Amino acid sequence: MGVRRHCHPQLKAEADRHRLRRGGDRRGPGCTFDPPGDEAATQVLDQHRRPGGGRGPGLSRRCRIADSFPEGAVAHLRAADPVLREVIDAVEASGAESHQRPHPPDHYGALVRSIVGQQLSTKAASAIYLRLTEFFGGRTPTPAELLVADPEQMRAAAGLSRAKVSFLRSLAEHVEQGELELERFDTMAEADIEAELVAVRGIGTWTVHMFLIFQLQRPDVLAWGDLGIRAAVKRWWELDELPSCVQLEALSEPWRPWRTLACRYLWRALDATPA
Repeated sequence: MGVRRHCHPQLKAEADRHRLRRGGDRRGPGCTFDPPGDEAATQVLDQHRRPGGGRGPGLSRRCRIADSFPEGAVAHLRAADPVLREVIDAVEASGAESHQRPHPPDHYGALVRSIVGQQLSTKAASAIYLRLTEFFGGRTPTPAELLVADPEQMRAAAGLSRAKVSFLRSLAEHVEQGELELERFDTMAEADIEAELVAVRGIGTWTVHMFLIFQLQRPDVLAWGDLGIRAAVKRWWELDELPSCVQLEALSEPWRPWRTLACRYLWRALDATPA
């Protein structure tokens, strides 16, 4: 491929500044990526939009990608960026749909499931999560129940790694000790939510972004650490390397206040073909 006729000049400037196109540091200043043990970023579509497989009560439903966003959000994105407009056109032409599932009944349950599914395929994550709930009588354990359970018995029964057991216990401890008041998250700013969640062992920025997008349904979240987002931008904006978070922040500024919707299109754009 050559250089796209619509390639974003600010993105190219940032690429040169941070030596991205010369194989230099891909993170850029001010970027904190997930610690070891956090989710594999490529899971986002599987774990959050195609859970369980098959059909049955409580499983995912299909809907248009922009259905949950206000009228005018797509028009804003089309007008904000000519390359993103091409992305949207290609995704819409492909007939791609978003797979939505009912939200877990509480934020704690969503985080438990997220930790269980780290670095696993959808099938494996679903099986292990099911075994974990069966160990606790068919439901997500409360923080207190998880902390009094024998860690080795829980690990063996569910098929969890010892690291993930420690992550789950860290989450439960933060909730039980009042350091993590999840019921406040509905009205808190994204930066404050992230600051509280990353204090939990095993939860990193990628997990926080997915929680904000899929559980809290915040409309303006840029999942800059997600490999799928970075791969889609590299492909459609014709970069030589995956973009850094600094570049993505610069590129996505005109997409505000609908960067979450842009991310949904970019995830689906991995299956579409650039014109």
